[in-house]
Amino acid sequence: MEDMSKEPQNDAASEQTTPAAADPMADLKAQLAAAEEKAAKNWDSYLRGVAELENQRKRAQRDLENALKYGVEKLLNDLLPVKDSLEMALASLGVKPEAEALRTGVDMTLRLLMTTLERQGVTEIDPKKGDAFDPEWHEAMAAQETTEVPADRVLATVQKGYKLQGRLLRPARVLVARAPAEKQA
Repeated sequence: MEDMSKEPQNDAASEQTTPAAADPMADLKAQLAAAEEKAAKNWDSYLRGVAELENQRKRAQRDLENALKYGVEKLLNDLLPVKDSLEMALASLGVKPEAEALRTGVDMTLRLLMTTLERQGVTEIDPKKGDAFDPEWHEAMAAQETTEVPADRVLATVQKGYKLQGRLLRPARVLVARAPAEKQA
């Protein structure tokens, strides 16, 4: 008999623990809500990861393009003084008949260098007298009072400047016109 009296107690104990678990739908709904929340978080993480990967790919592509486009910048900067020297040598030879062979050689070398620079995307910045001073492309070496050209205009080019694919390699060094100071009596 003792066995029978113990069974009802076990049933009573199990009934006390099952009321919370008695509604399996509520339990399943809670599990479903938790799973949906976890799925939403995972989907968000996935989308963020895909976006980050795409941004990295674009950044790497842009860096590669810039390296190819501007990778020769240091070498070209080193060649610009050579071009300047050849131009000065050509100008200093003048029209002396005895220097004709030398002038021809310097001129051919200069043309070859200019062709090579142009092939690499280098263009000259050579402002003419009266051109507007542009601080983006010009470097003012001095301001000189004059009435020859309006104020804040290029008076003379001291040294040509250069661009590589639209990007400044070296600014043109110029003298800038300044309006004459009024004389006080």
